[in-house]
This record gives sequence, structure tokens and C-alpha cells, in this order.
Amino acid sequence: MPQLSILIPVYNEEESLPELQDWIHKVMEASRLDFELIYIDDGSSDNSWKVIQDLSGKDCRVKAVRFIRNYGKSAALDVGFSKADGEVVVTMDADLQDSPEEIPDLYRMIKVEGYDLVSGWKRKRYDPLSKTLPSRFFNGVTRLLSGIPLHDFNCGLKAYSQRVVKNIHIYGEMHRYIPLIAKWNGFGKIGEKEVAHRPRKYGTTKFGLERFIHGFLDLISVSFVNRYRKNPMHFFGALGTLSFLSGFIITVWLIFEKIQGLRNGIAVREITDQPLFFLALVALIVGVQLFLTGFLAEMMTSNTSVKSDYNIAEEIKKAN
Repeated sequence: MPQLSILIPVYNEEESLPELQDWIHKVMEASRLDFELIYIDDGSSDNSWKVIQDLSGKDCRVKAVRFIRNYGKSAALDVGFSKADGEVVVTMDADLQDSPEEIPDLYRMIKVEGYDLVSGWKRKRYDPLSKTLPSRFFNGVTRLLSGIPLHDFNCGLKAYSQRVVKNIHIYGEMHRYIPLIAKWNGFGKIGEKEVAHRPRKYGTTKFGLERFIHGFLDLISVSFVNRYRKNPMHFFGALGTLSFLSGFIITVWLIFEKIQGLRNGIAVREITDQPLFFLALVALIVGVQLFLTGFLAEMMTSNTSVKSDYNIAEEIKKAN
């Protein structure tokens, strides 16, 4: 088992890959860490896979997977985690904006200081305001909801103990919230390290403004799924109870008001002629439906197992 697995998702980064691998080798030789290098080609349309094949032919420590199409960074990380054999797993982007010089310190924080996960913090960034300002907003919201005091949840440069990567599952675009997922899976010792951020040398960014909309929706999704995945009835049952009781109380009040009116000889509209009656009826029906949804969700979670459904076109295994 190597001491370190370096996992790099790749999407159209043919120009940066040779330079990145040389840089990683220099740092690893200086630090004397036994390592493996894992590339996940996320359906690149350029010559990235050809470059990876050439690099793997020169270094037996390289493993690589090529997706048949672009699935996204979360899929790349999820598959990469399953392929990693290192005691510590470090993830980094392929665009040379993350510095391999940070890897030895990240490794030390996991192995020596005992962190489950260490996230990089790009305090000084070389990105436009259209990217940095929304990022600060979402990081602030995530800190508030998660209680995890990180400044940069979306930093690609992170380190994990092996037990973390083997016990979490990420999908969709949940890579932004891996610290949150790790915490809710019981890995609560999460640290942060200030890391260097370099200007992009080749190509252009692969993310647009839509990622911030997706990021907000993913935050809601990951919060719900991780809190109620094993007990969805707690969510749907609570809402169903509130809705049903509201409808029941309104109905009782309308009946009581009608009876009191008859006793006192006061003309009171028929119950079915009052708007509140229809509001109560809707609340009762919605309450029952929420209960039924909760029961169905409980049945599904008790009989469903999660499996990977990413179609892999080619794979390079580390040479013996």
C-alpha cells in the first residue's frame, strides 16, 4: 500500500498534464513519499487521454480511467476514490492552479496531526469578481448550515484519510460539499490549510455562472439527503402531522361554531359554504399524502442499495 494517492480529475487539459506530472515527481522525490498517481479523464474531447497514456507508459505508478462521456467532477472523484490505495488521498485540479508543493504538508496533517480531512483555502485568488463574490456567499451559507469553519469548501486541493474516501459516496455535483458529507458520516475532525493559488496557464475555465445556481440547489439536496436518508419519515411525518392537525383543528372549530350558532338561534353559514372548510380539507388531504410519502420512502430506503453507474470506456492499471 502506497503512503499517498494523488487523484486528478481531468477535462480537456492536454497542455498542462506533462508539466503537472513532472512537478509532482519533483515534489515527491524531495519529500521521499511513496505515491501513486490517478488520472480520471472525465470524457475529454481533446487529446488528454492520449497524453495520459503516454505518461503512464513512462511511470508504472500511474493509474487512469477514461469515462465514455462527461459525467462531472463528482463522478470523477467518486470513481477515483474507489481506485485509490494510498493511506492518504490528495485531490487536486489538473489546470496547474493548484500547487503540488502543498502535498507534503497536507499528508502530514492527516498522518501526524490525525485529521480525517484537510481542505485547502485559496485566500488570495486569481479569479474575476464574478467568480469570487458568489463563491464567498455560498461558502458563508455552507458554514452557517454545516457548522464547519472552512473558508473554501470548493477548493479542489484536499487531503483525506483512506477511511474517509472508502466510506462516502458523492454524486451529481456534491463535490462542493464533501466536508459536509464527511462530517455527517462521522468524520468530524476537519482541518484547513492556506494554499497558494496560481493563475491559469493553459486553456479556459470549465465552469460557468450556472454552477452557483446548481451549488445552491445541491446544498439543499445534500442537507436533506444526509439528514433524512435513513429516516425520511421524520421529515415527511413531521410535515404531515402539522398539516393534518391544522386541518383537523379548523374543522373542529367550524363544527363548534355551527353548533353554538344553532343553540343561540344565530344564523350561521353552512360549513361547506365557508372558505375555511376547503382550506381544512386540503390540509387534511396533504397531511395524509405526506404520511404515505414517508412510508413509501422508508420502504425504498430499506430495500435500496447504492451502486455506481458510471460507464468506463478504458482503464490503465498500475504496473506490477
